[in-house]
Amino acid sequence: MTHREFSDPILQQKFNELERKNKEALLGGGEKRIEQQHAKGKLTARERIHLLLDEGSFEEMGKFVMHRCKDFGLDKEYYLGDGVITGFGTINGRLVYVFSQDFTVFGGSLSETHAEKIVKLMDLAMKNGAPLIGLNDSGGARIQEGVLSLGGYADIFYRNTLASGVIPQISAIMGPCAGGAVYSPAITDFIFMVENTSFMFVTGPNVVKTVTHEDVTSEELGGAITHSTKSGVTHFACANGLECIQQIKQLLSYIPQNCEEDPPRLPYTPGDEKRVKLNSIIPSNPNQPYDMREVIDQVVDEGSFFEVHKNFAENIVVGFARLAGRSVGVIGNQPASLAGVLDIDASVKGARFVRFCDCFNIPLLVLEDVPGFLPGTDQEWNGIITNGAKLLYAFSEATVPRVTVITRKAYGGAYDVMNSKHIGADLNYAWPTAEIAVMGAKGAAEIIFKKEIAEADDPVAKLNEKVEEYTRKFANPYRAAHRGYIDEVIYPDQTREKLIRAYQMLENKVAKLPKKKHGNIPL
Repeated sequence: MTHREFSDPILQQKFNELERKNKEALLGGGEKRIEQQHAKGKLTARERIHLLLDEGSFEEMGKFVMHRCKDFGLDKEYYLGDGVITGFGTINGRLVYVFSQDFTVFGGSLSETHAEKIVKLMDLAMKNGAPLIGLNDSGGARIQEGVLSLGGYADIFYRNTLASGVIPQISAIMGPCAGGAVYSPAITDFIFMVENTSFMFVTGPNVVKTVTHEDVTSEELGGAITHSTKSGVTHFACANGLECIQQIKQLLSYIPQNCEEDPPRLPYTPGDEKRVKLNSIIPSNPNQPYDMREVIDQVVDEGSFFEVHKNFAENIVVGFARLAGRSVGVIGNQPASLAGVLDIDASVKGARFVRFCDCFNIPLLVLEDVPGFLPGTDQEWNGIITNGAKLLYAFSEATVPRVTVITRKAYGGAYDVMNSKHIGADLNYAWPTAEIAVMGAKGAAEIIFKKEIAEADDPVAKLNEKVEEYTRKFANPYRAAHRGYIDEVIYPDQTREKLIRAYQMLENKVAKLPKKKHGNIPL
């Protein structure tokens, strides 16, 4: 709105007042409101966009939109933009669409027009094949608008679902996100949260106390730490808003613009690809833990591993990395946590990551050291069968290049699940330390030779003898290699070189699934 002169002083006064309010809205709520945001340790909606996008690249859409509701006093207060800033710009020269909710305008609450702006942006993102980034900071539905607000949320959820697997969708929770508002981020690919300033929950602490009599704070119920460690709802917990924005940029550097493109590739000059340190990572004692991240760091390009879901289900490690400049998705069992077993949380975490990589043409690298699935009533009663099957389904369905390296244990059904040759892996390597069997040598010997051990003069000595016999026969990679289930047994220091060549060979892989509407993953 530009300044105008009116002959009627009353009209001029009204126009000036409206212009002042509009300027405040465009600036994210005016100086006073900006100060309030900063006092809470939060960036304003416009500051977030400014920091996220390349300088001078942001083009705003719908900046003059205002709400239409006139009930419950809303006819006395209007702000341009209606509490959300929408538009497009670039990050490192690549097109993205972004919306940033402004908590200083009606608490960032979602109205009919607020939702329409976001929906319009989502439609454009899908048509033009570019990532959608939502910077969420909203108190929820605008109560005064009733069903219009609820309908707006549903319009957004529907488009989130249509866009899933077509373009990357990223949600950053920069403030409160409650009630129905949480379901849009839940459908997107990755969720970022900011410690101490962002919250996600379906029902807040007051409702929880009324219904269940539990006394819990917002942070305990739905803070960044809670959701990054206990529920797994968020993939990244960031110390502050600036770190959150930087991590979004880093994530985007590994993924393509849409499902029709390949991931970005960085220039790479080949050199000595041997990594001698890998030869000494596996302990001589098969029951001694080690950190799979050390293996990952030695295999991928230096400093390129970007971990996802770091604090959740720590018995499996997932993340993006580069191998000779190529983007790859890494899934590795973590012997340093629960011996690397697969449990419910690890299976769901791994399956979700595998499916994202498959959606967006990112090759998969599996580093396997798994003694099996976690036993116990807690796991069985909470559905380890169907949840474990999610990981199996995700790998079996994936059509991107898939390579597995077995570093040590590959026992039981977990061997099958972790991208075995039998479920469509392209290449499977094993280190000489690999043990591929139905179960560990001691447990197997106790079952197979139970009678013989019981009747022996020295049962302990007989057990040890049979354990050694079983180990010689099965606790190695060569029996599987004889059958072609392992393509090659390699020395650890050869791993990086073999993988670079493998992905070069698989670069033009084409695999098609049977014609169907969609599969029925065991949800």
